Amino acid sequence: MSEKTFLNQVAIVTGAGQGIGFEICRKLALQGASVLLNDIDDKLTSSAADKIKTEGGNCTGMTGDAGDISFINEMVKKTVSDFGQLNIVIANAGITLFADFFDYTPDSFNKVMQLNLAGSFFLAQSAAKQMKKQGTGGSILFMSSVVGHQAHKNLAAYAITKAGLEMLAKNLVIELSPYQITINAIAPGATLTERTLDDKEYEKTWSRITPIGRPATTTDIANAALFLVSPAAKNITGQSLIIDGGWTSVSPSPY
Repeated sequence: MSEKTFLNQVAIVTGAGQGIGFEICRKLALQGASVLLNDIDDKLTSSAADKIKTEGGNCTGMTGDAGDISFINEMVKKTVSDFGQLNIVIANAGITLFADFFDYTPDSFNKVMQLNLAGSFFLAQSAAKQMKKQGTGGSILFMSSVVGHQAHKNLAAYAITKAGLEMLAKNLVIELSPYQITINAIAPGATLTERTLDDKEYEKTWSRITPIGRPATTTDIANAALFLVSPAAKNITGQSLIIDGGWTSVSPSPY
């Protein structure tokens, strides 16, 4: 992709105060897009948007819960108000609540479902309505996970949401293709982020059990995301791309 692949494009990325979401925003903005960056943490939202602007990108921060349907609609409205249109949406926000299946609580279950599934579903709905109105197509991307493909201890509820998002992307091909809106998902494996690096053994463990010899970086994941929302991928829709260094081919447990 060229340095200005996304010139005159407008994007929303949720859950983007740090990690994968931030790197996606950064790359979109530096390749010409105007980006609305969302996070639930106000300090992260502000600092992330400021970092991108310092590098020369056009980025606005908006703090709020990406699982709240009213907020989702306001986010789409603000994007169109600030930038005039909406072309790309990446539903990156999500939570992981680890717990043994026998001890998993309804409260934890509902929180995971609301943000990961409902938040992504209704963001796609709100964005697609705007894209349909514009009549110029668009791209929507869901954030799945390797655990939507392979079992992982203590992640049953999370895995449901990730597998569900991939099926949602496939199903929405029927609804969105007539309007030239593509809908895909990426499924990252182990990735080095601020959160995972809190675990001192994380990089060593996942380097050992990943066939390619290392976990992904946020740049690895962002590169795949940008490809699927770029003009180069306009004939790709309803697909899920695994980015895991080969881990799902062999699937050894980190435990």
